[in-house]
Amino acid sequence: MIRVTEQESKYNDIDQMSVLEILKGINDEDKTVPQAVEKVIPQIEKLASAVAERMISGGRLFYIGAGTSGRLGVVDASECPPTFGVPFDWVVGIIAGGDTAIRKAVENAEDDAEQAWTDLQEFKINEKDCLIGLAASGTTPYVIGGLNTARKHGILTGCIVCNEGGPIAKESDFPVEVVVGPEFLTGSTRMKSGTAQKLVLNMLSTTVMIRLGRVKGNKMVDMQLTNHKLVDRGTQMVMDELNIDHDHAADLLIRYGSVRKAVEASNK
Repeated sequence: MIRVTEQESKYNDIDQMSVLEILKGINDEDKTVPQAVEKVIPQIEKLASAVAERMISGGRLFYIGAGTSGRLGVVDASECPPTFGVPFDWVVGIIAGGDTAIRKAVENAEDDAEQAWTDLQEFKINEKDCLIGLAASGTTPYVIGGLNTARKHGILTGCIVCNEGGPIAKESDFPVEVVVGPEFLTGSTRMKSGTAQKLVLNMLSTTVMIRLGRVKGNKMVDMQLTNHKLVDRGTQMVMDELNIDHDHAADLLIRYGSVRKAVEASNK
């Protein structure tokens, strides 16, 4: 494989650049990321379709990764319950080194090829579930080991990586390989590679949740009402759906606890 993520930056002497030159250079590189993602939409489609099918049948979705990739998986998983009203264990993000590694690097955690499967066992992962490995390099031992063992147990596997032809892709039933090219800062894959992974995760989880029926029209009708902003948003949804005034909509929303339930109760 060619480690594009480790190739030399196209920009020389960035330590001698002005602030404006640095910002423009980073922005110019960031503009290329959506184009790289667009090229692999067919790969994302296959992965999203397979994950949705498993989850419709009662399976769960797991992400594993290290460093930035692991953190992105944790973020995506943690946002599914409040956004779509799903149980907290439907989508699970696991990072090498445990929760401590979300804020602080844990030395050598990503080099342990056995630990991912041990971590997954805490959630009783099984053949109904899906496992997606996240690694910009496509070579992280923690992720390779987890995917390899998962496949032996009949678990559907996928990945989101930023190099082609790496061992993680080879351990994946549905690989997504988004090659964004060298980073502005040589080897700093928290930049374009991380952005690419975040974009694909947004596409994947949102598509899967739509297929699971967690969206009506274009609205998050099952979102959790955890703050004033979301209550206001939910009230507006009920107003629009039922063509009623604010106070009536707010009363229905609070009474039934979600936009979906409020609308369904009123339509009976």
